[in-house]
Amino acid sequence: MPPSAPLVDSFGRVHDNLRISVTDRCNIRCFYCMPETDVHFVERREILDFEEIERFVEIAVSLGINKLRVTGGEPLVRRDLPVLIRRLAAVRGIRDLALTTNGVLLPDLAEPLYEAGLRRLNVHLDTLDRERFRQITRRDDLDKVLAGLARAKEIGYRKIKINAVAVKNLVEPDIVPLARFARENGFEVRYIEFMPLDAQNLWDRSKVLLADAMIEMLSREIGPLHPVPDPDPRAPATEYEFADGGTVGFIASVSRPFCLNCNRVRLTADGKLRYCLFAIQEDDVKGLMRSGASDDEIRALIRRNIAGKWIGHEINSAKFVAPPRPMYSIGG
Repeated sequence: MPPSAPLVDSFGRVHDNLRISVTDRCNIRCFYCMPETDVHFVERREILDFEEIERFVEIAVSLGINKLRVTGGEPLVRRDLPVLIRRLAAVRGIRDLALTTNGVLLPDLAEPLYEAGLRRLNVHLDTLDRERFRQITRRDDLDKVLAGLARAKEIGYRKIKINAVAVKNLVEPDIVPLARFARENGFEVRYIEFMPLDAQNLWDRSKVLLADAMIEMLSREIGPLHPVPDPDPRAPATEYEFADGGTVGFIASVSRPFCLNCNRVRLTADGKLRYCLFAIQEDDVKGLMRSGASDDEIRALIRRNIAGKWIGHEINSAKFVAPPRPMYSIGG
């Protein structure tokens, strides 16, 4: 295959979006992601360093990758993260660079990250209620997250989104307040159906607050929602507009899987390449790099990984098998 040929899998999906986890560590303990105690992290020497991440990105760009999202764990706990952001923002061929964070450290890091070249943020926030925040995250950090959002808005980030995980019989009181909060501040909230990626096997389908139920709640309490015209078919969120302004999105991996339009590939903090969030198998990029592999050998591994991508995760079938890694270890 020509070196410049795009990353296409056997189903014709072109891949241009890379998600990079920079750490598996986190400073909160959301129950649907991590156990409260006895969390097992990768040894620090097994985490990719900045030079390895930058090298991988440059190789991936040569294969058509032009969008990057930095994730964790919680990426802001990675020491000197603005240094990495500056390096990634300078890679020729990258058109979009974003970061997903829980926002706890954002009050202090929003400005250094912006100065390094970051312009887009997704901040994880399930509730504006302090007690429910403490119940979900097992930490009392809501004020820090809200301060981080306010600071990012003040600095002038181009786009700020709020990611909210929708767990049935828990967050129903939060759906409407989050949408109102986002509309008042110029943010976009994206509701994410609870997925089977927790570390304690708590998931079952009856605990998923489905997108249709949330759309009905928002339409009833705030105003009618209409699908956004001409949506990006490869975006993970289905977006809707209120008639009087404001957009909300739904990542409905359970009720409306978007696998057939997927354009994403993931690099874990410990250097494994995954073609799907739910993948069972992964390829060892770090092992190649640290054994002296050439750029061409790494390109070949990336192409093999994408070529072997399955049609989809099959959450709604008896064939589904949860990945052996929890979410914090895979990367958001």
